[in-house]
Amino acid sequence: MAEEQLLAPQDQYLKSGIHIGTKFKTGYMDKFIYKTRTDGLSVLNLAKIDERIRLASRILAQYEPQDILVVSRRENGWKAVKAFGKSTGANVFAGRYPPGTLTNPSNENYSEVKVILVTDSWPDRNAIMDAMAIGIPVIALCDTNNQANEIDLVVPCNNKGKKSLGILFYLLAREYMKLRSLGELATPMEDFMEE
Repeated sequence: MAEEQLLAPQDQYLKSGIHIGTKFKTGYMDKFIYKTRTDGLSVLNLAKIDERIRLASRILAQYEPQDILVVSRRENGWKAVKAFGKSTGANVFAGRYPPGTLTNPSNENYSEVKVILVTDSWPDRNAIMDAMAIGIPVIALCDTNNQANEIDLVVPCNNKGKKSLGILFYLLAREYMKLRSLGELATPMEDFMEE
């Protein structure tokens, strides 16, 4: 993919480590892997990452901000997720997700949404199970070691790194704003990233 067609410059993607996977890979994630390095780490295909970020943005843009829930149990994603919520108006849940948030109206955190985005399908499995129970779509950021069961759209990426999650949520927010004709994203990329 030519660099001018990418959502972010290639070197920016590479510096964030968005393409660096793990030493373990699942069969489903194999189609997103560009190569496996000599040290055993799998490297994700940047063009496929970019393509899936675009697709996730188009799907999210079909929903009003209050109909979106972004979940991150993983602490490395908290700053990025909160910045996404602040920028777009989407609901965010950074921290331990209590089961029943989407399914139990008597739950103090009860929320009615129409789509969820999780940063990691394993630690965020309670949110995925809730979404399955009520039949709403699930978008999940998946590293090379993730299972893709019960996920409607996989966005391949390094879902453990602060910089990787920062650039990814920045791009999702920017594209969401653009696709919904809400103007330019006012929040700078630095506000999505940990130092």
